[in-house]
Amino acid sequence: MSELDLLYTDVENDLRRTVRDALRDRVTPSAVIAMYDGDRTVVEPLWKTIAQDLGLAGLLVPEAEGGLGASAREVATVCEELGRVVAPVPFLTSAVVATVAVIGSGHSVVADLATGGTTAALAVPFTTAPHGALPHLSATGGTVTGAVPNVAGALEADVLLVPVDESDGLAIYAVPVAGARINPVVSLDMSRQLADVVLEAAPGTRVRGDGEGSLRAALRTGAAMLASEQVGIASWCLATTVEYLRERRQFGRPVGSFQALKHRLADLYVSVESGTAAARYAAATLAVGDSDAEVATAVAASYCGNVAVTAAEEALQLHGGIGMTWEHPVHLYLKRAKTDQLAFGQPGEHRSRLAELVDLPVGSGEADGGSADGGPVAAPPGREIS
Repeated sequence: MSELDLLYTDVENDLRRTVRDALRDRVTPSAVIAMYDGDRTVVEPLWKTIAQDLGLAGLLVPEAEGGLGASAREVATVCEELGRVVAPVPFLTSAVVATVAVIGSGHSVVADLATGGTTAALAVPFTTAPHGALPHLSATGGTVTGAVPNVAGALEADVLLVPVDESDGLAIYAVPVAGARINPVVSLDMSRQLADVVLEAAPGTRVRGDGEGSLRAALRTGAAMLASEQVGIASWCLATTVEYLRERRQFGRPVGSFQALKHRLADLYVSVESGTAAARYAAATLAVGDSDAEVATAVAASYCGNVAVTAAEEALQLHGGIGMTWEHPVHLYLKRAKTDQLAFGQPGEHRSRLAELVDLPVGSGEADGGSADGGPVAAPPGREIS
């Protein structure tokens, strides 16, 4: 039995303020909305600020490999803030997923990623669960061939990290984007646009041979950090809706004074707080290498995705007519929440995996994804959360 502190530390709170200040000055809803018309000019300067000026690209990289040697807790804090503004930067795909896949390999790409000078994407479909099927590309004579659909972060990447099938298992190759064909996909969430990747004898370098374990660790970390991003989305939706209902008046009273709406917001508040605890627990277990990390990630991933969607849908409805307009940013949050709900495995997939991990029967009820609202599953036995 172990105890994990889920409260934010002073360092994490300072980091949150720094990231929030930087985002407030550099990303606006109108800039993100413009991405739906093809204007992606906000991405590069914002990513430079996050990755290089603030040095956040190297958070997860050990100091010995050129990074800051921080933990998943600090990364989760950054993800919350990025979710809170639907930031169109490849932090999750490059600084988290791609970086975790190659940490410890001894390859120079790790240090390049840590500086923020290089951006990478893991060439797997964005919907791939940590325990799901992985793509198997082929390599011959230093070149890689194959195709992977719906890759997140490929449009911003300088390097693709590609799973390659070898005689002794999956290896990871680094393929410069210049040697690949990147076909953008019109995505529901254009602030994290997907792309199909096609490699036709593209020059590549073998980064590591024991690739499957690293790939699954990267996807598991991505799922856990995505839960924190979803908490950020849900928190913004709740806070913005409460503020709007305080100001909006009908029949001579603030709309938020009506009891039915109070109950809806109270229910949403409980869901967001529960999601925050689940996401914090997943980050805390990853930070210390706790043996419960896989269970915690499955709990967070199965719960937070639905919470973010519910919060965005409630925000859209409770804002009334203004919420339906293109100018109001709530649609950005709904699109990001719906897309995130499918990323790194759907909630039902994570509930099934959780059932396997804690020896629950699979095939009925919530374990097979049958719960429409994605309610929390039973906490694993023998755990205490402080």
